[in-house]
Parts: sequence; structure tokens; C-alpha cells
Amino acid sequence: MSYIADTSAQDTKIATPHSIKKITVILSYVVLVLILSYIFILPSLLNWSTGQSAINKEKLHLATVEKGLFVKDLSVQGKVIAARRPVLYSSAQGTVTYLVEPGDSVAATQTIAIIESPQLKSEYNQEVANLTRLKNQLEREKIQVKRSNLEQENQIGHANVSLNAARREMRRSENAMKNQVISDIDYQKAKDDLQNANREYKHVIKEIELIKESQKFEIKTRELELKSQQVKVTELKRQVDSLKIKSPVSGLVGNLNVQQKNAVAKNQSLLSIVDLSRYQLEVQIPESYADDLALGMEAEITLNQQTYKGELVAISPEILKGRVQGKIRFNDESLTGLRQNQRLTTRVILEKKNNIHYLPRGQFLNTYNGQFAYVIANNSAVKTPIKIGSRSLAKVEVITGLKVGDTVVISDSEIFKDAPSVRILQ
Repeated sequence: MSYIADTSAQDTKIATPHSIKKITVILSYVVLVLILSYIFILPSLLNWSTGQSAINKEKLHLATVEKGLFVKDLSVQGKVIAARRPVLYSSAQGTVTYLVEPGDSVAATQTIAIIESPQLKSEYNQEVANLTRLKNQLEREKIQVKRSNLEQENQIGHANVSLNAARREMRRSENAMKNQVISDIDYQKAKDDLQNANREYKHVIKEIELIKESQKFEIKTRELELKSQQVKVTELKRQVDSLKIKSPVSGLVGNLNVQQKNAVAKNQSLLSIVDLSRYQLEVQIPESYADDLALGMEAEITLNQQTYKGELVAISPEILKGRVQGKIRFNDESLTGLRQNQRLTTRVILEKKNNIHYLPRGQFLNTYNGQFAYVIANNSAVKTPIKIGSRSLAKVEVITGLKVGDTVVISDSEIFKDAPSVRILQ
């Protein structure tokens, strides 16, 4: 029995479209695996082979070293207080009578309390009487001087008349002596009378000069006594007037320190006035900045999202609880909208330097305390020794180790695990 050969050996099997699609998917997976391997596995193999770790750039915060103005500052919270809060005291011992209540508005020079002091008023009246008595004594002394001057003029007149008479008698005796009609004894007597009259005249003149000098001294003494008494009366009058306690400023009455109609001692605190037209900012500054503080330093105060200029006008000489108390005055005295004890943020300018290398402030300072930084070079972060100077709120001064244009990692450097260099993956 014989078989007839068929054509199956000459047939070729044609792949179906489904098989082609399957191969395409497989090839795509292979390519994707190769790409991922290149991205993730190959760098790791290279780093492993070179002994260098790698960090993705997205995990780092970079900054560039710049040169320019560096401002050293600090930020503190301040409390708004009245710049003028005068406390009024009793000017004398007595009884106080308040004319206002706590919280009342008062104007400058307005009488707000009265001190009843009978003792001071009595002393004032006595001294006024003494002043009047001294004035009368001075006027009486001046009248006596005038009377004495009349008597002195009379004495000078009598002495002058006697001197003129003696001179006439002497001339007559000289003529008689020439004519030899007078004895020598009478001539000598006339001569003695002239000398005696001349002596008496000079004596009267000197005595009157001495009397006038004494009178001037007495008048001057009386005037000094009167002046001294006038000073005493003026002072007592000031004390009597100060029994009316007046407000030195316009503002609000604070707490009354003594009950109404109570007895008070001299210089005892009575009440306070708060001047709400002028404000200052009381700030607590950390002790570490105490040596950098100085009066007159600039300050920037933030209020309602606006910045106002201020000036440091007071620094406490002592440190309490690790802080130094300071006071900042608003340069704009017309500033409104402030309230007592309001909290505000203040920036105090401690120092300004020009042409300084600086970096933005970052967490890299905490890792090595500013002694090292990682500098980006050739896609690697290289650990570099540096020296940091002054620090501000936003910047740090770079003294050595970096130059302008260097790119530095300012984020936390602990991510590098103290490696000398780390590759940066883009």
C-alpha cells in the first residue's frame, strides 16, 4: 500500500498579531528596567566602588556667598508703656483732699489734690510778719540817716565858720604886728586859735566821714537781712502754693495711694498720672547681647504690618533672670493706635559693616558651631573649614574659608554624617 506525499513540509507558520504585541511589551519592560538601573543602581555601584556616598540635591538648601552690607541685629518682644508716668508726692505734713478719682482725665497744671497743713501756713504768716518788720526797720534806718546827715552838715558849717573867723583874726593880727600895734602874746594867741579852728574842722570832716561809712554799713546790713528774709518767705510761699498738687502732664489719673482725708507725711506718695500721648517700648534683651548694647542704637518696631523707626534710650545696669531691660523710644511722636501693655516685635540694630562676606543664616551653624561647612564643587559637597563672625537674624558673617560666589549647603549638615566629601545627585 502506498502513500501520496502532502505539502505540509513546505508550509511556514506565520506569527499572529497577538504574539507580536506580547514581545513588544516584554521589550518595553526590559528597557524600563535598564533605565531605572542606570538611574538608581549604577550611581550606587559607582559610589560603592569609589567609597563615596551620595545625596540628592533636592534634599539640600544651598546659598551663595555674597559681599556687601552686613547688619548685626536681634529681635525681641517689647511691651508698650507710657513714656511719662510721674508719681506725685505730698509737699508737707497734713491732710490730703483729692479732687479727682482714678481713671479721670486731667490737663497739665490742673489741681488734683490739696494738702491741708496749718503748721506750714502758720510758719509762712510769721515769716511774712518778720519781713514786714524788717522793711519798716530799713525805712526807719534810712530816715535816721537823713536826720543825721542834717546834723553833720550843721557841724561842718559851725566848724567852717570858726575856721574862717580864726583866719580873719590871724590876718588882723599880722597887720597889727607889722604896724607894731599888737603885742607878741596876742599875735601868738591868734595864731594858736587859727591852728585850733583848722584842727577842729578837719576832725569834724573825718568824724562825719566815719559816721557816713557806719551808716552805709548799717543800711547794707538791714538790706541783707531783708533779702534773706525775702528768700525765706519766697520759699515758704512756694511750699504753701505746692500744697495744691497739680498735674505735671495731661493724661489719666492712676491709683490713689492714700484714702480721702487721711493724714500724710512729707514726701509721701499720693497718686500717679499716666501720659498716654507719649509711649516707649520696654524690651527684655538676652544677656548674651548685653556687651553689644549702647544708647542711641537704631530700632525698627513692627506695628500693624508696618515698620517704625525707634531709638534705644535706656539700658538697665543690672541683669535679671538672664536678661537686660531696655527702653526704646518711638521717633515718630505723632504715632497713634498704641495701647498700654501692647506687645510689639522690635528689631534692634547692633552693628553695621560694609564690604563683608556673608551667608544666609541656616542650620549648618548648629552642626559644627560655624567651624565647618560643605561647599559644592564638581557635583560634590566638600567639607571645608571656615570661621564665622557676627550673626544677625538672617545672615552670618564669613571671616575666612569662603570666597564670593561659593555655593554652600546651609541646611542641616548632619545629613552628610561628617564625610569629607559627598556626591550630589542632580
